[in-house]
Amino acid sequence: MANDNNTKAPPEAPQDENQIVAERRAKLARLRELGPAFPNDFRREDLAGDLQRAHGEKTKEQLEQEKPRAVVAGRMLLKRVMGKASFATLQDMSGRIQVYVNNDVTGAEAHEAFKHWDLGDIVGVEGPVFKTNKGELSIHATKIRLLTKSLRPLPEKFHGLTDMESRYRQRYVDLIVNPEARRAFETRSKLVQAIREFFVARGYLEVETPMMHPIPGGAAARPFRTHHNALDMELFLRIAPELYLKRLVVGGMEKVFEINRNFRNEGISTRHNPEFTMLEFYEAYQDYHYLMDLTEALLRECARKVLGTTSLTYQGTPVDLGKKFDRLTMAEAINKYNPGYPLHALSDPHYLKGALAPFDVEVFATDGVGLLQLKLFEATTEEKLVDPTFIVAHPVDVSPLARANDRNRAVTDRFELFITGREIANGFSELNDPEDQAARFSAQAAAKEAGDEEAMYYDADYIRALEYGLPPTAGEGIGIDRLVMLFTDSASIRDVILFPQLKAAEA
Repeated sequence: MANDNNTKAPPEAPQDENQIVAERRAKLARLRELGPAFPNDFRREDLAGDLQRAHGEKTKEQLEQEKPRAVVAGRMLLKRVMGKASFATLQDMSGRIQVYVNNDVTGAEAHEAFKHWDLGDIVGVEGPVFKTNKGELSIHATKIRLLTKSLRPLPEKFHGLTDMESRYRQRYVDLIVNPEARRAFETRSKLVQAIREFFVARGYLEVETPMMHPIPGGAAARPFRTHHNALDMELFLRIAPELYLKRLVVGGMEKVFEINRNFRNEGISTRHNPEFTMLEFYEAYQDYHYLMDLTEALLRECARKVLGTTSLTYQGTPVDLGKKFDRLTMAEAINKYNPGYPLHALSDPHYLKGALAPFDVEVFATDGVGLLQLKLFEATTEEKLVDPTFIVAHPVDVSPLARANDRNRAVTDRFELFITGREIANGFSELNDPEDQAARFSAQAAAKEAGDEEAMYYDADYIRALEYGLPPTAGEGIGIDRLVMLFTDSASIRDVILFPQLKAAEA
């Protein structure tokens, strides 16, 4: 039987890419002369990963006795031509497998054609599964066909596609040559599926709400604008589905969730992309305490299903989703992570303004205690919240949709969840008083008139919905992209979005 040879030849001088493309186009032209150059009559029956699991532990002798046959197809990533015998490595969606081609079994004509194929070509193979003398599972090709001619070369085989900008712009190449990229997006898919299963199992209904809104709402953010020609009206791409989902709760759909795409016309960073994915869910007759418990259960179940553990490592720092999440007010968090700020002083606006003086933070005479605490929290504490921590009791003036606390009307029954210094979730007991909501919308509209582009619009139809009666309700949004970053140990949001937004490429 065949004996594979892994000896590497010395690297050749790099060829000009335009020359390579021209040579491959010439090969394609010759293929066209012989018949259909892009055939569509080959049917794959086996995946490389399945074959590795089914036969990888068997001995060479077992396989010679069983002679299992396989029909595979994939992209050729490696190729070694050795006279009357050759080896190739094919990659499909499940993994890689080696192919052995020779004159005796494959045929001299097919083998000769194979010698002229290029890395990146998509190939179909049929033949028995065996192991080489070195123990590598392989397919001895009785039939081999070129299914798709690759006109552009893959990145240099010993270095791969390492430039991050190129990886983002040419994600299709990144996925071919970087297994870790494929694994990250496989993890993303499994995470989204686990989230769906979690909520469906608890009686939630998955819904879809509009992505084009006549009035942007549900968050404080700057929207993208568009124009509907037939209706001759300005529309806004969705910044959040919140107000539509709560309309559904008014209508009697008391447990709903949506995994949605949102668009915000804001800055781009390692944590922000103008187009991103959120989970939002709402349940009637519950409050924000219930949501915090539910969120802990959600993250633990997803971690177990997707990763097999609740103990993660993010950028070298351990994160334990299995233990009880901390729950602190902003003042308690500031004091815990910055003991130099006494807890009793963090309710004094004069002290807070002095504490903010060393930071590049704009402070206004109208800022109340809650807003001053928020600014100090963001300046001193947020990035230190590595372990999962719920920050509760957010000020009313930065929580226009949350229910005010019954004992302290200056703050709301709201939380934000932070993990590894990043906000992962935002939830609260919903404001269901239509007159209070109308007053807060009016205040937001006034702020917008004064120049705050992220302030909310006044949504008269949403007020009308509340006037029909919204039950006591709890609602939450979780950033899917940031959660995927945590689950895949990714430093940038661009690593977990298949096609992130980038500046226009230079000509």
